[in-house]
Amino acid sequence: MKFMKLGSKPDQFQTDGDNIRYVATELATDMVINVGEVKFYVHKFPLLSKSSQLQKLFASSSDDNNDEIDIHDIPGGPAAFEICAKFCYGMTVTLSPYNVVAARCAAEYLEMYETVEKGNLIYKIDIFLTSSISRSWKDSIIVLQTTKSFLPWSEEVKIVSHCLDSIATRASTDPSKVDWSYTYNRKKLPSEHGHDSHWNGVKKQQTVPKDWWVEDLCDLQIDLYKRVITTIRAKGRISADVIGESLKAYALRRLPGFSEGTIQGGDLLKYQYLVDTITSLLPTEKNCVPCSFLLRLLQVSIVLECRETSRRGLMQKIAQQLEEATVADLLIHFPNGETTVCNIDMVHDLVEQFVMQEHGAQTDCPDDHEFQEICPGYTSDASKTKVARFVDGYLAEAARDPSLPLAKFVDLAEMVSGFPRSTHDGIYRAIDMYLKEHPGLSKSDKKQICQLMDCRKLSAEACAHAVQNERLPLRVVVQVLFFEQARQAAAAGSSTPDLPGTVRALLPRGSYGSSQSATTNSDEDWDGDQTSEELKDLKGELASLRLRNKGGGAGESGGPATDAKPNVEKVTSKKVKKIFSRLWSNKDRQGENSSSDTPESPASTSAEDAKEASVVKVAGQTMPNQMQKKLLQTK
Repeated sequence: MKFMKLGSKPDQFQTDGDNIRYVATELATDMVINVGEVKFYVHKFPLLSKSSQLQKLFASSSDDNNDEIDIHDIPGGPAAFEICAKFCYGMTVTLSPYNVVAARCAAEYLEMYETVEKGNLIYKIDIFLTSSISRSWKDSIIVLQTTKSFLPWSEEVKIVSHCLDSIATRASTDPSKVDWSYTYNRKKLPSEHGHDSHWNGVKKQQTVPKDWWVEDLCDLQIDLYKRVITTIRAKGRISADVIGESLKAYALRRLPGFSEGTIQGGDLLKYQYLVDTITSLLPTEKNCVPCSFLLRLLQVSIVLECRETSRRGLMQKIAQQLEEATVADLLIHFPNGETTVCNIDMVHDLVEQFVMQEHGAQTDCPDDHEFQEICPGYTSDASKTKVARFVDGYLAEAARDPSLPLAKFVDLAEMVSGFPRSTHDGIYRAIDMYLKEHPGLSKSDKKQICQLMDCRKLSAEACAHAVQNERLPLRVVVQVLFFEQARQAAAAGSSTPDLPGTVRALLPRGSYGSSQSATTNSDEDWDGDQTSEELKDLKGELASLRLRNKGGGAGESGGPATDAKPNVEKVTSKKVKKIFSRLWSNKDRQGENSSSDTPESPASTSAEDAKEASVVKVAGQTMPNQMQKKLLQTK
């Protein structure tokens, strides 16, 4: 820290009580100056010879033969006036970064210019500020902090602008030319705790990080901090990612609870202004600020009810890098250790912004791949895959909330339904969690939520879980079994058996169409009342089927593969038909119990009799009448 000593005479100011200060000399004082509640008994000549303002005040008061002057509005109050008075007497005064602003503003008020006397106080202080303070990083920050208490005087005498320029210039200096001191806020690097680094006997020069200055600026109030960052960016020598790191450090220091996505006490209006200011300072460049930080900032802005324009701009920025988001970024941690997931409406708006950004890019950019790569709003398939994975993971966590409406769950899932995914395991997990936490769903609701999943894209592990999942509707279990069997048959080199049309009716529309396209079937077909014992038996049969397919390279008696392949196909076809037959038999029993007493009109009865005239067989077995009716209805 820099200091400047003025004058050489001993300090002769003394105190009489709390409100009286006088100069103890042989010569009696002849003037009283009231500064606030303090009376200063001083001599006219030393002060009037250096202060043009005191000369004016004394001249106007001498008409009344009054030697008492009031200067209650002097910046810095009694302490700053005493510094100026001691300088006038030639007494020793020590200036430091903590009192130099007060002394400079008081000297400006008293008009202690060079025109009044050579080597006056303003001249001395300006030299100190220029030659010492502005060349010291830490002193410039301290002085800038103190200017806030002396506005607008500190602005008028250019102290604020000089400090801003000094700080911005030093922050913009090439890190290799920075002599970095650890005596302030920044912690040492792990390799620099008192141990010299050597390589082949030569001392290794320590590297100063690009963001060496960010933590020091966190001591500034938000208004001054905003002006410093604006000045640094105007110089154009600091990268956007370093600016982003500074904003992140400031938010963590100044917003209690920010890392958990909440605000803990304090002045909410103050925090609201702080969040709005940080948002306005965010660089426009993409990926210069971590998405996790932006999400925390958005959560806090929602809690504090910040300006709508600020929130919308923040959401657009998050949408540009939504592929970086993780579910953990949305978890809010409370002091008692509990965690919760941020509201689904916010996530819906973010994904909507991401989708709108993609559509806008497709409209503005040509179809050529090279142009799309350089188009700012272009969204790659890799980004969409990551966003889909993020949404699936978020829905799995949000589904734990018993109050989450099905419509919101489905709306969010459908927004990314067209995004490329390697598997649908994530959305299956979310669906299963929702079914678990909402056991009272109707069959139509189960149908709606299960249509979000494509059974063809489930992994072997997910298929194994789905087959034994009592919460899934029967139709979904049938689809999982069929596609798993088809996959195993393809892996064994055999063909999938040709199934009757009634079997196809329970499968997605088309030979291997998406499960989302089968929408014309009645709610009764989406029955989910399978017993765990039956599903376990089916799982065992499916496992047996896999073993047979894996062993399909050779016949059971060790014959050639060409002889064994027809056998494998027969076994595969027989097995899968047996599985489907057992499922339908169980479903038919349930249907008969639920509808045996339901009256039918003559017209409907005759129509059903006509349909039943053609006997429907599946897997070589005649299906019960009730099941045939349901299958025929689906056609």
